[in-house]
Amino acid sequence: MFKDKTILITGGTGSFGNIVCRRFLNTDIKEIRIFSRDEKKQDDMRSLYQNDKIKFFIGDVRNIDSLNNAMHDVNYIFHAAALKQVPSCEFFPIEAVKTNILGTDNVLTAAINAGVEKIICLSTDKAAYPINAMGMSKALMEKTFIARSRFVSPEKTLICGTRYGNVMASRGSVIPLFIEQIKNGKQLTITDPKMTRFLMSLEEAVNLVLYAFQHATNGDIMVQKSPAAYIGDLAQALKELFGVENKIEVIGIRHGEKMNEVLLTKEEAAKAIDMDNFFRVPADNRDMNYRKYIVEGSHKITLANEYNSSNTKILSIEEIKEKLFSLTFIQDELRKWKG
Repeated sequence: MFKDKTILITGGTGSFGNIVCRRFLNTDIKEIRIFSRDEKKQDDMRSLYQNDKIKFFIGDVRNIDSLNNAMHDVNYIFHAAALKQVPSCEFFPIEAVKTNILGTDNVLTAAINAGVEKIICLSTDKAAYPINAMGMSKALMEKTFIARSRFVSPEKTLICGTRYGNVMASRGSVIPLFIEQIKNGKQLTITDPKMTRFLMSLEEAVNLVLYAFQHATNGDIMVQKSPAAYIGDLAQALKELFGVENKIEVIGIRHGEKMNEVLLTKEEAAKAIDMDNFFRVPADNRDMNYRKYIVEGSHKITLANEYNSSNTKILSIEEIKEKLFSLTFIQDELRKWKG
């Protein structure tokens, strides 16, 4: 699939970029370009992998000139650069706009001008029925790539996206926070024990992007079906894995948080195509001359149920522990803990 190809990963020093490197470095891929703002993290990656297939580009998606410098001879782009911390985006919403919306448009412009073959933009469940600045900016990111997909030939550049839930043990997520609190003998701070979140591993996040790479058409949003868990059960599962009795402190829902996350809205679910373990949400590619699309009864829309983290499979504590233990991150942390 990637034989002799060059891929560029924006925000490539993050969790997603690292797992892509580990997945593809020993294949016949030609080059992996890591594009990010953080020179220290780039140097850490350079020292970790010590592989000439990885090339590093300092830049910011807010600056199209820095993107242009990285685009030559790129075949595919995984666009992962984002501001994704919900409270931070609530306090600094314009910064979310600059990175998540305008930055995405810069990536698309530079890629189309360079003749990149495929661009996959990574989105989040928070973009469905968004109530916080992070989700709103990601929702407009989705609208941006869908709009741009209408005006480019998919034979030249195909633009699509993925939407996924909570990626377990990714940087800034709750699992590393819980483990840090466990190691320091502190209380585990949870927002609400009945809050639900989808649970997806980093490997599954990469699998979703690769599935989109192979099956998406222009303007599609691809969604992977995922189980979910109560936050209270997740904290309890980690306590049991680490064999500790840290108390749990309920701190209340933070700025911009939902009790349940949504991967498909009712409107999207009504038109989504079920692809076994995935959903494909096709773009609405009508133009604005709506009268020419009128047929009898076409104004009637039958909405389906939304697909959210409370009506998917809810994992038991034992099932959460099993899923957690499958993560290399958790195995490493347990080894260090039991030392």
